[in-house]
Amino acid sequence: MQQPTLALLNAAHEARDTRRNFRRELDADLEAFHCPSGEFPEGFRYDGFVVTGSRASVYWDREWIGRLKAWVGDAVEAGLPGLGVCFGHQLLADVMGGRVEGMGEYEIGYRTVEQDGENRLLEGIDERMTVFTTHSDHVLEAPPGATVFARNDYGIHGFRSGHVFAVQFHPEYDMGTAETVTKGKDGELPPGRIDAVLEGIHAQNYEAACEAKQLFDNFLAYVRDVRVERVGAD
Repeated sequence: MQQPTLALLNAAHEARDTRRNFRRELDADLEAFHCPSGEFPEGFRYDGFVVTGSRASVYWDREWIGRLKAWVGDAVEAGLPGLGVCFGHQLLADVMGGRVEGMGEYEIGYRTVEQDGENRLLEGIDERMTVFTTHSDHVLEAPPGATVFARNDYGIHGFRSGHVFAVQFHPEYDMGTAETVTKGKDGELPPGRIDAVLEGIHAQNYEAACEAKQLFDNFLAYVRDVRVERVGAD
């Protein structure tokens, strides 16, 4: 079967590492667009889309964020399956009528997230997952009608609405990315906090977190199912 074609909406300010991580994890034909540089898809000729993480906040007044919200809103309306990660999770929530706010603190490092009921995106993954997180905003309220499927003590870590799935954590991270992102918090977090997170970035935690990478295959399986349904309907 032909690989799905996905629009990768890269919201990271430095695009290379994020693009590399998603290309490694998604067995699909990815067309990458660096949104902060003004790159956006023309139209919706894709089988689905992915919105990545970012240092930005969805409530910032930036032209590229407004354009990204508009494209994603139209893609959702067109029925494209979507996956949002971290900033992407928050942007999808915002676009679909949820509520995103700053937490006044950081969640960062390898953490435990619990599934809240069964969900197609997390099939085959333990109910208690080890995942890498780094965020100071969160989805305070999921979109109307959405199903929340993952949480921890910092709040909502996953929701689904229609053909859209979103997770707050970073299943795409490798250890190098986790270290780079953590060191990049110098000046935002106390040195002791950064050192503690870095101490937790080791092979055992990374191996545990790799289980959550199954969600990428689950998402692609869902995208293929939707494509088959569309072909049948035509």
